[in-house]
Amino acid sequence: MSDPFDEFAWIDSLKSLTREHPGALDLADDAAIIAGRPGYELVISKDAMVEGVHFPVDESAEVIARRLLRTSLSDLAAKAAQPFGYLLTIALPKSKDSAWRAAFRAGLAADGQTFDIALLGGDTVSTPGSLTLEATVLGWVGQGRAILRSGAREGDKLIVCGAIGDGWLGLMAALGKAPDPTGELARRYRLPEPLFVLGPSLERFAHAAADVSDGLLADAGHIASASCLGLTLDLDSFPVSAEASEWLGAQADPDNARLQLAAGGDDYAIVCAVAERDESAFVSAVRSLGVPAASVGRFDPAFTGLRATNATGPVSPGTTGWRHGHGPLA
Repeated sequence: MSDPFDEFAWIDSLKSLTREHPGALDLADDAAIIAGRPGYELVISKDAMVEGVHFPVDESAEVIARRLLRTSLSDLAAKAAQPFGYLLTIALPKSKDSAWRAAFRAGLAADGQTFDIALLGGDTVSTPGSLTLEATVLGWVGQGRAILRSGAREGDKLIVCGAIGDGWLGLMAALGKAPDPTGELARRYRLPEPLFVLGPSLERFAHAAADVSDGLLADAGHIASASCLGLTLDLDSFPVSAEASEWLGAQADPDNARLQLAAGGDDYAIVCAVAERDESAFVSAVRSLGVPAASVGRFDPAFTGLRATNATGPVSPGTTGWRHGHGPLA
């Protein structure tokens, strides 16, 4: 039996996701109108996901929706911004029937409530190709207080907040390529947690920050490059979860395995530059929030780029992170 898609009925079904935000104009216009806030700056970030590239083709609609929002919101968390809304673009294949659309909408509603964000508008089109999604997230940060990639200073320490490697291991588990007896690794991959809880500590201590989406090596390298500094990163030091630690213990070459975790991506931890004098206070503040944290490197003006080391000496990192067109599902 056919299940025709009615774009206007679909838009009407999304109106509850605006959470009555006045800027959404009840999804009845071609734009959203956002009032300014004295003393604040608007932070905007956009992310795209394609079925079969960024998530498995058999992933549930609800998880896809929640993952789209959470991975997008992580960029705001790294800026110490607080989110308030998002714009959604969806290219919808005919195979995504009314039941799929209802589950997708339920996922948006669940995390709209979790993160107190409103749907402000967007666009829906049909496609003969793969399901393609884009979320543009919006948040407020105090005037001049956004944490950029480019602010690292000579002698700053590189601090990792959050476990590294669970995203990649979780994807491997979801694909049946890694053990996951409790299902926890796959859950962390599917539903990462944006670290908004770190906002006050980042504002107080961090000179630069990025979320770990492409991999620790790649995203730490982005900070070094944007700050025109070199970075030496100790691969023995980054925090891992109990599950990742167990996996490492089962590997024949644990040094290479740690390198895989550092390059894998999808962790949505936060990596940041903090003055050496503030290192201990910052790490303690992060750990007090229940988030693992460790100092893993140092910024140096004597060279540019990323250097990786472990207990045996320098390490050639090879591929430093996820590349579009070469990801694990591509």
